Amino acid sequence: MLFEGQVAVVSGSGPGLGREIAFALAREGADVVVAARRADGVAKVAAKVEAMGRRALPVPCDVTDPDACMALAERASAELGGIDVLVANAYHDGDFSRVLDADLSTWRTTFDVNFFGAVHMVRAVAPHMRERGGGRVVMVNTMSTERVQEGFGVYAASKAALKSITRTLAKELGPDGIRVNGVHPGYIWGPSVEWFFRHQAEQRGITPEEVYAEVAGETALGYLPDAAEVAGAVVMLASDLARCVTGQALGANAGHWFH
Repeated sequence: MLFEGQVAVVSGSGPGLGREIAFALAREGADVVVAARRADGVAKVAAKVEAMGRRALPVPCDVTDPDACMALAERASAELGGIDVLVANAYHDGDFSRVLDADLSTWRTTFDVNFFGAVHMVRAVAPHMRERGGGRVVMVNTMSTERVQEGFGVYAASKAALKSITRTLAKELGPDGIRVNGVHPGYIWGPSVEWFFRHQAEQRGITPEEVYAEVAGETALGYLPDAAEVAGAVVMLASDLARCVTGQALGANAGHWFH
């Protein structure tokens, strides 16, 4: 077990990728702090973690609120004994508007979640990691920091800022034994992408299967990974298998884009 006796915090762990990350860490022995905005979502994920034989602490948390992040870290340390791993997965996908058409006041929300939310979480957990003699932080990022698409301006910009601060944090926290890395997925195959492909197919007068084939054909491996596969990349970076790795951006997108 890669995380036997360790405690992991996963933000944005209600649906989708965050849920799979929580499960993947639990399978490798971690006790998990399940954090997301919706109480019902974190309760369901926590129940599944406990059914896997691990301790779980469900904590509704808005990462844009630094006090809420601090309170989460204090609870995790008090109730589970410390913090060894943080996976910053909470995200906001923006409004998909072109830059010249955008209401820039709404862009602040995207930055508040994707950039400042991750920073709030790191600032909250880092002192507890120091008490344990070190720790690991994995920022869930995106290939959109490299693959430019119209309408993705605020999402890509906020995640590019996250990519930059990941490197800075790796440098600043390295002396404390804390490693900081980023995982950059592309399309994650699941219900939301299936819906998007169906929508694209209707607009273009083709089948969803043809849309999938086009997009998957852009990847080196010829398919789109699901959330459980991306979670595996997170687990690797958070484990001692990557003990000498910090400040890196790992593409977990079947070769859709190379960093």
